[in-house]
Amino acid sequence: MKVAVLGAGIIGTATAWYLRRLGHDVRVIDRREAPGLETSFANGGQISADHAAPWAKPGIPLQALRWMMHEDSPLLFRLRAEPAQWRWGLSFLRNCTAARFRENATRLQRLGRYSRDQLRALTRETGLQYDRVGRGILVLYTGERRFEPGWKTPEECVAIEPAVASLKHRLVGGNYLPQDESGDAYKFTTGLAKLCEAQGVAFEFGVSIEGFSVRHDRIHSVRTKTAPIEADAFVLALGSYSPLLARELGLHLPIYPLKGYSVTMPVKNPAAAWTVSLSDDAHKLVLSRLGDRLRIAGTAELNGYNTELNAVRCEAIVRRVMQLFPDAGDPSKAEFWTGLRPATPSNLPCVGATRYPNLFLNTGHGTLGWTLACGSGRIVADLVSGRRPEIET
Repeated sequence: MKVAVLGAGIIGTATAWYLRRLGHDVRVIDRREAPGLETSFANGGQISADHAAPWAKPGIPLQALRWMMHEDSPLLFRLRAEPAQWRWGLSFLRNCTAARFRENATRLQRLGRYSRDQLRALTRETGLQYDRVGRGILVLYTGERRFEPGWKTPEECVAIEPAVASLKHRLVGGNYLPQDESGDAYKFTTGLAKLCEAQGVAFEFGVSIEGFSVRHDRIHSVRTKTAPIEADAFVLALGSYSPLLARELGLHLPIYPLKGYSVTMPVKNPAAAWTVSLSDDAHKLVLSRLGDRLRIAGTAELNGYNTELNAVRCEAIVRRVMQLFPDAGDPSKAEFWTGLRPATPSNLPCVGATRYPNLFLNTGHGTLGWTLACGSGRIVADLVSGRRPEIET
């Protein structure tokens, strides 16, 4: 079967890999000049299957109202005269109940663990290198949080990651997820794309997709600025831009762009730099070690499709890291990045079939694209092939 995958980020590339493994003739289309240059380029690096949790949870609405007054806050909601933003926001509020949070978190973790297993199997099979660190994720609680049963003490946190000693005086405790890991999503995406090409997958870059042509209730082709692209089946994996294309088909995807930021800086003092991937709960930041680089990412800004980099938010990330780990990295060489995460109100991605029998979705992974990529790609490949996936999304 000829399958066209729309999008060459980590989601689309992983989908292409699994489709090709099942014997399909796969073609990947992307408007950029190479794979992984959008949201997959500089994310936080965490593969957080056991730590996967929705943003929508009890207490967040009130917290978000307080954060709106601060330009450097973890979550910044810029109100726009845009119905899609308001619909998304209202649905987000509906997902902030305790019951929905538990249900959404359970489903996310189930998909995350399945995806982590698929990633490990792929890595064993291919030997793909992407600065992987398999030492777990340590969530750090500072400030006025009270110590809770099951947490690691500050002393235990330091034993897990010696670099944490620099903030022991302000540390309340931590939560350790030993099975989680980290790695460079961009390196993984580009490396996997090369493996796909070696297996016969065709990548076409610099192609802007303008819409779909439908015949007899099936997708016949995708329209581009040059020639139409025909296939037997299509996978929509365009991240935040997926709902814009789906809309003309009468498909209303609950996805809105959630702008995130990251800072990458070289390691200054290896003894003071972390190796275990960390999460700063108070500031909603993730910190990963990518070889001789430190990657710190986080914050969320709802501001439509605005991709302008806000230096204030990046500088706030640098300040927080320097407070916690003053000798770890070199801020004078920090590189700033921003990208649009395709977020759903529940944090659950749109993975599966549509009312068009040959159109499949693999989008809406929000902050967990790296975590969920391989599992989502395997599920969609199974569905395209008429096979029953090993888990339900």
